[in-house]
Amino acid sequence: MSENRKVYLDHSATTPTDRRVVEAMLPYLTDFFGNASSVHYFGQQARAAVDRARRQVANLIGARANEIVFVSGGTEANNLAIRGLTEALLLKSGQKGHIVTSAIEHPSVRGIVDELETRGWEITRLPVYDDGIVRLDDLRSSLQPDTVLISVMLANNEIGTIQPVAQIAELVRDERDRGRQLWLHTDAVQAAGRIPLDVEALGCDLLSLSAHKLYAPKGMGALFVRRGVRLVPQNVGGHQERERRAGTENVAGIVAFGAAAKLAHEETQLRSAHDSALRDRFEALVKKEIADVVFNGDRNRRLSNLSNISFRFIEGEGLLISLDLQGVAVSTGSACSSGTLEPSPVIRALGRNDELARGAIRFSFGKDNTEADVDYVIEVLQRAVATLRRLSPLNKDLPAELGVSS
Repeated sequence: MSENRKVYLDHSATTPTDRRVVEAMLPYLTDFFGNASSVHYFGQQARAAVDRARRQVANLIGARANEIVFVSGGTEANNLAIRGLTEALLLKSGQKGHIVTSAIEHPSVRGIVDELETRGWEITRLPVYDDGIVRLDDLRSSLQPDTVLISVMLANNEIGTIQPVAQIAELVRDERDRGRQLWLHTDAVQAAGRIPLDVEALGCDLLSLSAHKLYAPKGMGALFVRRGVRLVPQNVGGHQERERRAGTENVAGIVAFGAAAKLAHEETQLRSAHDSALRDRFEALVKKEIADVVFNGDRNRRLSNLSNISFRFIEGEGLLISLDLQGVAVSTGSACSSGTLEPSPVIRALGRNDELARGAIRFSFGKDNTEADVDYVIEVLQRAVATLRRLSPLNKDLPAELGVSS
């Protein structure tokens, strides 16, 4: 076993910053320090950099530059999208309506709709069944006369399943043709840079992005806002971002986001092929070498870099810590839910019991991982699972050899 080896398999939580991205942003931390809202030379240097980055992010998703609003990350993008739209609709009509979402949304979306529910908005949370995918028939039957917003993420952050957002958009267009006012938001934070994105093909009105899933630093995100969609700003006190998000622009972060978006647009296909080859190798070895595992979510309609596996008879937190002590970084679910002792609501939504939900581990690969990384992880994973199962109170009669296939 290699000593002191470090293997990072938590790219769905955050990605390491690409050196090319760092090189692009560094001048805007030193030489080009102007405020992008200033009218003098230094400010206009910064403004030009922000405008260039806006075009780069827009190009990643097939949008117009003036449809991109820079924010602090995916959580703020989701807040601006859902809060901003519902508050605008409330101001216009004076009435609260109905929102449809899924049972496996990111905690930022879940938190927003949970709060709106306490304020009188009606919420429908669509089931996803054992494959982790919403059904159009369920969505269609959930619509009510006062339904105003559908928010379904494009790709799940824990199990990687890809939702039929383009087909949902067709349903939305059909409803609009009948005179209904209905909008579609999708959280594409995990999908960006891993599958090709085109907002015209997707047909969404609002789409959330986050830079730190694209090999850029943390603290930057964006919201695509289709022309004609009205939002109430959640940050006020300035005229930045066409008065949709007040606050001095993080110029260096925006430049980094733009550079990462450009690289992602150029390399998505290559990265996807690389990640899927490693993930498939990893899953084949897990299936061969470790008994009593359950793969979570649809095995085909999912992101290329993500594998979520429940290990019977052990707690996921214990396995995570054991792997970490061997230099392997993984997670038990969304980084935004870390610290909770509750079973993952995403895994529970698949119909899994508490044991399987608590025994779930997310392995998410990235562009710098190698086959040697996979082989090392399998080696330490086998040992960790076998050891934890021998000590497990979940099954006192568990044979000592269980955990490693013969």
